[in-house]
Amino acid sequence: MDKIKVLTFAVIALLLLNFGTLGFLLITGAKQEGRPPRHNPKQIIIEKLNLDATQQEAYQKLIDWHRSTIDSLDQQIRETKNKLYSQLAQNKVDTKVKDSLILVLANDQKRIEQTHFKHFQDIKNICKPEQLIKFKSLTEELSRIFGKPPKPRHE
Repeated sequence: MDKIKVLTFAVIALLLLNFGTLGFLLITGAKQEGRPPRHNPKQIIIEKLNLDATQQEAYQKLIDWHRSTIDSLDQQIRETKNKLYSQLAQNKVDTKVKDSLILVLANDQKRIEQTHFKHFQDIKNICKPEQLIKFKSLTEELSRIFGKPPKPRHE
């Protein structure tokens, strides 16, 4: 066999392997660990709690409040991080400014967690008594359903 035939055979084999891998991933759904495929958190809560139309409307209002509050806090965190890391451009880092900015970040993160907690308290409050058992079950899954996958580490 000459080099062109070997190269052609290798390219065709690699293409077949790639298509096979893509087909396998599409067929199996390539699920994220511990998270139901093709569901969003809103749909998961509606299904798990079996919310009726009125509850879904109230839930949507809770989502709107939660999202706007979290978006605002995320924006504040980005701005504070920019101020913090701009300290690295200085010849000498002002320790008081650095520590102050880190404290602001910690407080903003605390407010995010408080907002998440309040959001789920509010969801609990729209539940009917018979849904509270399902809500309790849901609380045991919250970190799995809503937890962000770990970010890749930077070296």
